[in-house]
Amino acid sequence: MKHRAVLLDTSFFLRFLDEGSPLFKNADAYFRYFLQQEITMMISTISIAEYCVGGEISELPLLNLQIIPFNLDHSKRTGEFAKIVFQNKGKLKLKERNIIPNDTKLFAQADCEEAIEFYLSSDIESFKIFNLLKELAQPKFQFIDLNLPCNQAFGLLDLQV
Repeated sequence: MKHRAVLLDTSFFLRFLDEGSPLFKNADAYFRYFLQQEITMMISTISIAEYCVGGEISELPLLNLQIIPFNLDHSKRTGEFAKIVFQNKGKLKLKERNIIPNDTKLFAQADCEEAIEFYLSSDIESFKIFNLLKELAQPKFQFIDLNLPCNQAFGLLDLQV
């Protein structure tokens, strides 16, 4: 059986750790699903740094996560992705930001790490960047929008009793 993994981005943890968030229920369902299905949940050192801008590292469920450091292979793929994004910046129509280099870094990590099949985020601007890369660079992972409930993303019946 192939080892399967998901890279969870900062926006996931912001929703998962805030019970008042409209996306908390979705985040919690994904977290439980990944545990149940033995899909390794990964967090990048980049996302940890982003989270620590407003939160504490002790708030993250690190016992359930594999930490992925940013390495040389990730750097090379980031350069390839960033080049595509910068060359096509006008097509993206991003709101509230130009190109965030962390998007391409996280995507590069997801693309380089063999086990990662999914990237979970609620960041719509990041999704725009992913779609561009999907068209021009064919990353190997699937982007899952946290706004989509887990049962819909994985084709599960929602049998709550």
